[in-house]
Amino acid sequence: MLLEFKTKNYKSFVEEAVFSMVSAPKQKGLDYSLMKVKVKGKEIKGLSSSVIYGPNAAGKTNIIGAMDVIRTIILRGNIRNSEEKSSPNPAAEALELIPNNNADEPKPVYFCVKFYEEDADKKFVIQYELEIDLGTFLDEEYERRITAETLTVNGDIVFQRSGNIKFGNMKVIKDYLSDITEKNVESMSEIAENSLSRDELFLTNGFKLIFSQRFVRLITDWFMNKFMVIYRADSMQLIKRFADPKKKAVYVEKTTDKAAKLFGINSNALGYVVKEDEPDAKLYSIVKNMKNKKNAGIAAEIFESYGTIRFINMFPLVIKAMQTGGVLVVDEFDASIHPMALMSIINVFHNDDVNIHHAQLIFNTHNPIFLNSNLFRRDEIKFVERDDDSHESILYALSDFGTSGDKGVRMHEDYMGKYFVNQYGAIKDIDFTPIFEELLDQERKAQV
Repeated sequence: MLLEFKTKNYKSFVEEAVFSMVSAPKQKGLDYSLMKVKVKGKEIKGLSSSVIYGPNAAGKTNIIGAMDVIRTIILRGNIRNSEEKSSPNPAAEALELIPNNNADEPKPVYFCVKFYEEDADKKFVIQYELEIDLGTFLDEEYERRITAETLTVNGDIVFQRSGNIKFGNMKVIKDYLSDITEKNVESMSEIAENSLSRDELFLTNGFKLIFSQRFVRLITDWFMNKFMVIYRADSMQLIKRFADPKKKAVYVEKTTDKAAKLFGINSNALGYVVKEDEPDAKLYSIVKNMKNKKNAGIAAEIFESYGTIRFINMFPLVIKAMQTGGVLVVDEFDASIHPMALMSIINVFHNDDVNIHHAQLIFNTHNPIFLNSNLFRRDEIKFVERDDDSHESILYALSDFGTSGDKGVRMHEDYMGKYFVNQYGAIKDIDFTPIFEELLDQERKAQV
């Protein structure tokens, strides 16, 4: 369960942006959206969903991009550029695209991810912070370095890297430490520090190799399998692989196919086909040939709509999130998919009887239909606004307005109506009329 994400000096976010997935104080209503767990006697109330609003180019996608970047860095284990395109987000591979492009001198980029994870009967609140010096925007030749790195578990610092590496309370993960490290922490830390490059993470290198491979695996497994970030709506493609596949066979997944029929597919079924010369399975529509009454396969991209294909690619991720307690983060969640289908997915995440593993859904959108006090709590509704002069983005929640005064937001009020009269900010008046008036004026002058 994601509890908090923070970033600073990432693209348009110059000042620290805090994205919280924990219930804000004094918020009432829609308690079915809360997921309650206890760690060391303290109750945590996590949010099951969050929706992000804001005008175009405000920075909504930058928040999701930042999540994608830190995920990629942790799984890669370093801050070097990568030629492997593991994401449609170029900044995840070419890190010189990360810093704010208005800065004229290097300022470190900061990330912080705080999440809750269970392992057998153990419960952990894990916080990982990373500060990296990448130089200025587009500075490929800059000698990169990690300026700070901290791992905190259940409120106790396990290690802190700022120049030297310092260890805190290792006992908080004592069951995950190797026998030798409990007796020789100082000597082992010296070996780890001397073998560490300035552009490598201590977490996934020295700490993992010498101190606790098991606990680092717990962390990286969460980022790999439970932190699912879809950076761009138009690039979502589910790649299917099957062990020992039979050529010309059609693999139909019953659950996804059933969901597709409820969604409204054009074919009789959807399945995956493995061709002779391609290792990955491709999505096919199964239709009946009216001449010979036999089933035939047609590439889904030819037969189905973009919205249908996007739904089929996304729905297995929804299933995975629900089964594992994962976090599904989607850019432009509503792109080409009918609001009724989206509402049903949101309701699944809000359903206490179904969402038993504490799965979460985070998405940005332009669709005002989700600005509904019966659907989302005030602390689940986030806004991103960008200053026209400084071009800096700020992130805030509807719950930040409080409940009193002229700017107060009260439970069950008309969020959509108030948003469109600029009560909450994060909206921009756009009028293209002057552009066309100027074109018409130029046309008239040319005719004279």
